[in-house]
Amino acid sequence: MTIDEALNDAIANFVARRPKTAALHERAKAVMPGGNTRTVLYSAPFPIRAERAEGSTIWDVDGHSYLDLVGEYSAGIYGHSNPRIHKAVAEALAQGLNLGAHHAREVVFAEAVTKRFDLDLIRFTNSGTEANMMALAAARCFTKRKKIMPMEGGYHGGTLYFSHGASPVNAPFDCVLARFNDIEKTRTLIVQHADDLAAVILEPMLGGGGCLPATPEFLAMLREETAKRGIVLIFDEVMSSRLHPKGLSAQYRIQPDLKTLGKYIGGGMSFGAFGGKRVIMEQFDPSRPDALPHAGTFNNNTLTMTAGHAGLTEIFTAEACVALNERGETLRHAINDLCMGYQAALQATGMGSMITLHPIAGPVVKPEDAERADKRLKRLLYLDLLDQGIYIAERGFMALSLVVGTPDTQRLLGALESFIKRYRHLLVASA
Repeated sequence: MTIDEALNDAIANFVARRPKTAALHERAKAVMPGGNTRTVLYSAPFPIRAERAEGSTIWDVDGHSYLDLVGEYSAGIYGHSNPRIHKAVAEALAQGLNLGAHHAREVVFAEAVTKRFDLDLIRFTNSGTEANMMALAAARCFTKRKKIMPMEGGYHGGTLYFSHGASPVNAPFDCVLARFNDIEKTRTLIVQHADDLAAVILEPMLGGGGCLPATPEFLAMLREETAKRGIVLIFDEVMSSRLHPKGLSAQYRIQPDLKTLGKYIGGGMSFGAFGGKRVIMEQFDPSRPDALPHAGTFNNNTLTMTAGHAGLTEIFTAEACVALNERGETLRHAINDLCMGYQAALQATGMGSMITLHPIAGPVVKPEDAERADKRLKRLLYLDLLDQGIYIAERGFMALSLVVGTPDTQRLLGALESFIKRYRHLLVASA
């Protein structure tokens, strides 16, 4: 059986088992382009449509249940029904939803977030995209320079997307694209553009780029070169902040000038934040005559401020963070041991509770390495795991939630072994 034949069979099986999903997709197409309002969730021939969720399980509209390992792309760290989050939402509802005024809960939450992630000052936004846009604006205003340096394969939100070059819907920043984990080429670019370069922005582990950790040497070079040349170093920790109690930058022992945050920190509500050095963040002090404006109707909304504080201080404590990431490390090593045992061209990359599966042999340390994988095999793996009741992202991404335990990870390992046995003849290293 060829890859195309196996994939066609898997697609036919997927469609046959989901008539209600297919019908709902057709309804969606009448009012949304392609039936979609969030690109990452789309998969052909049509995406699953969730009806309800509880704990680590989701059910689709056709009644199929799945172990949820997508974890809302790292935002769903509390699972789908944490009682403390429910209580926090009820508290916010009782206080009032849209106050149109400063309130105490934003202060309490800001104190908790700045302490947790070692930030002098912070401002809240509604998404990681907004946080990164504002951080870059802050850097450009602070340095009086225009250019920014993201990484090839980097993702910093819907308007800052650099996979396969820059997205046509990106914000019109003047960008110098650098090579992730390539010390010498990136250093050369920094030196070449230093006089015009306001900021270098990157995730210390690429999330959308395939869960690829930066090397300590690469990050050390960035810190040295940016500090020397007055360039603002921004770590996008929208996803990676979950990998260490104080964020992944703390694990690397490198302090950027600004950090951006998002995803799970809002307790399941819409959330983003940017913060860091006082001298940069004070540009937004509205009592200053030259203050930078930063509006946002829902920046300090009571739902996020209340649920976020409960989640960060009572549920995802430092101890819980360490334990979750240890489970992820154990799982990733077990996946790689399993694949090695069968000599299958399949491997897991990542750190802690964030993992990506790559149907490819050889080192995967840069985005171009991950791009060598056959996308048909990624789709085949995604559909096969769905058929076994396990939900991962089609690109192979997984983010473990706090309610994913050892029985769940053993279930995934069993499903992967079944996949490998069934398609071992297709999982061979390219010549």
